[in-house]
Amino acid sequence: MKTIMLASKRRQVISGLNKFLRDTFSLEKVASFADCLAMLRQKRHDICLLDLNLIVKTGQLPESTEITSKLQNIIEAAAEIPLVVLADANQLRTAVQAVKAGALDYLCHPIAKQEIDLVLHNLSERLAIRSELEYLRSHFWKAEAEDLVRTSSSTMRSVYESIEAVAPTKANILINGDTGTGKSLLAKLIHLHSNRATEAFVSVHCGSMPDSLVESELFGHEKGAFTGAERRKLGRFQVADGGTIFLDEVGTITPNAQIKLLQVLQEGSFTRVGGEQEISVDVRVIAASNEDLKKKAENGRFRKDLFYRLNVFPLELPELKNRRQDIPYLADHFLKKLNQKYGKDIKKVSANVLNAFQGYDWPGNIRELENLMERAYILETGKLLSSISFPTELMAITPQDSSPDQDLGDVTLAEVRKRAVEEVEYRYLAKILEEHKGRIESCAKHAGVTTRQFHNLLTKYGLKSKDYR
Repeated sequence: MKTIMLASKRRQVISGLNKFLRDTFSLEKVASFADCLAMLRQKRHDICLLDLNLIVKTGQLPESTEITSKLQNIIEAAAEIPLVVLADANQLRTAVQAVKAGALDYLCHPIAKQEIDLVLHNLSERLAIRSELEYLRSHFWKAEAEDLVRTSSSTMRSVYESIEAVAPTKANILINGDTGTGKSLLAKLIHLHSNRATEAFVSVHCGSMPDSLVESELFGHEKGAFTGAERRKLGRFQVADGGTIFLDEVGTITPNAQIKLLQVLQEGSFTRVGGEQEISVDVRVIAASNEDLKKKAENGRFRKDLFYRLNVFPLELPELKNRRQDIPYLADHFLKKLNQKYGKDIKKVSANVLNAFQGYDWPGNIRELENLMERAYILETGKLLSSISFPTELMAITPQDSSPDQDLGDVTLAEVRKRAVEEVEYRYLAKILEEHKGRIESCAKHAGVTTRQFHNLLTKYGLKSKDYR
């Protein structure tokens, strides 16, 4: 049975819709804007019905800036979930704006049976199309990749559709995106879904190699080719023969290495450093850059002919702050990985944490999210990844639409009290560490405990005195 989230406080609306829908849909009711937003981000429902009265304050004009902003937040959070707005006669303008912005349809209050039947028919068609698309996608993506390709971002949907088209081919690919946006992960996805999936995937971080060793690492060297070359070395291209090589930060390689790379792309062959024998390889090249490689080529800092050889099929990865609707998916994926790695069996990330994530700018992108979650996972003692395990400065960034007690319904009173005490203790310790510039004896005296007890508290909360000196 399909599930509908009904966001309304009006008894008349709730009872009317319950009467019309109870035989064909399962209804879950929420009575606040914040709860509606939080539930949408959990992606648990097939449909959302939003009563506009939930976001209209008494005496407020229906088309006010605040309402427009709240509606936009709901529409973005709904993403692939069909959204229907319920409007009074004086709210029709807002309802039409909602449909133009991405809502599927609107209903007028009081609701007529014929009207709701028509909307439900449209919903059924949309759900059928979505199911067909999901079926087709599931037959392309392998089981181990299904978590990674979940998205509510139109930009990322385009990226994944492009991968479906290009992965089975031999085309070279250039992935552009800021540091930490997941370029390496995308390259592995492409290889996994290519015809070379059973062959080697060789990853090379070009930016981390000394200039003098780039050619040797990529193409190998003969014994005695240079000081320290005591034996023949196979290059990464030869190791990747038959498979895929991923060249991260390709824009950093030396001019000489660029010439050899161009030769491999054009002719499928190269010579080792200090060697004369031409070696043929069949390697698919996926390159990545966190800077504008085209601009570098135009400025003469990267070979133009090499750029065009690499840029056969470009892919652009957005920053995490531009795909915030995917944060719950990514957090869920990382939590599963952490449970496999550490075995704590933490069930989920709290709604408060997810709300704080939505308000943060993520300068380190997906990599920063993964690192923050691993640190919090190590510190967490319960079955819920809660705000107490994350840095206070991150948890202090709370969007206006958040609700401080959204995740409390799943825990006992004892757990609520424990969390409250821990959060206050954490903030208290951080504050006195800052005031006393990390001096343990001074902090312990201020707190009225022994230095040993204070050390134990710092260990418990993952705080380090040196960070405050």
